[in-house]
Amino acid sequence: MYFCFCLQSLQVTKFRCGGMIICTAINHYLCDGIGTSQFQHAWAHLTRNPTDSVPITPFHSRHVFNPRSPSSHLPLVHPAFTKNANNQTLKDHNLTLNEYLQSQPLVPASLTYTAANIHSLKSQCVPSLKCTTFEILASHTWRSWAKSLDLEPSLEVKLLFSMNIRNKITPKIPKGYYANGFVLGCAKTNIKELVDGNLHYVVKLVQDAKSSLTDDSISGILSLLEDKNVSTDLATSLVISQWSKLGLESLDFGEGMPLHMGPVSSDIYCLFLPIIGDSSAIRVLVSLPKSVVSKFEYYMNTFLETNNVLATKIGEKCEFV
Repeated sequence: MYFCFCLQSLQVTKFRCGGMIICTAINHYLCDGIGTSQFQHAWAHLTRNPTDSVPITPFHSRHVFNPRSPSSHLPLVHPAFTKNANNQTLKDHNLTLNEYLQSQPLVPASLTYTAANIHSLKSQCVPSLKCTTFEILASHTWRSWAKSLDLEPSLEVKLLFSMNIRNKITPKIPKGYYANGFVLGCAKTNIKELVDGNLHYVVKLVQDAKSSLTDDSISGILSLLEDKNVSTDLATSLVISQWSKLGLESLDFGEGMPLHMGPVSSDIYCLFLPIIGDSSAIRVLVSLPKSVVSKFEYYMNTFLETNNVLATKIGEKCEFV
């Protein structure tokens, strides 16, 4: 399969059996995941109803995110970004963690978690803490990722995740905004605290990272990104992108609901994907060096054994023993 480096590419493959595959490649310069979903739902709607108007009118005025002057108390550099290259190299390699992972043969790890699995995971958070599915699963995935890589205890690592800011800034962004309307949330700690600390500690890190994204701090990030020397700090970061809430699994181009939705390939960036037919389930997909995939899967699933529920890989059914 080939996609040119352009703003958007589409490929539709139809089969003799009547099925079809729709592949899209959309450059992030054009829009974010919400914009992608908006476009594809409009496309599907017009395919089914060619004489209708689109259900959500696109709003293209990107000036609504023009940088404003943030408060002077804000840090000059947000923890998700860096002005200088992060040169924390691994003890046994003259490479950053990100460079090391990219240099290895990678194997995808794909695990599916049902609502029962996620409820069991939340019960492991002691003392009890009210949290979302994303917060608990992202925290657990970050810890399992760190444990499986067997990193030195003093290494500072980060969890980066996209946060929709359409309703977080004042005034709110009009419905249908078609561009990029997100910033990166960032939780950070060192390996010792991440691995030895309990799940409650990590969930709090994620929640604090989310709550820190106020209207004022978002203005600071937008101003910061005007500096072309600033880049996302990926050196020791796990990046999680949540596709499970985009609604792409419900697209109908007139041929019925899809049987599968997901990326063409896996990468070191972690995706939370929807499960067709089970809106409360999530598939975790991330690629890791072949030597650590089994350890990652072990750490991701261990917590479930105490509840007699086995986490399942894609395509398998949940077992109760």
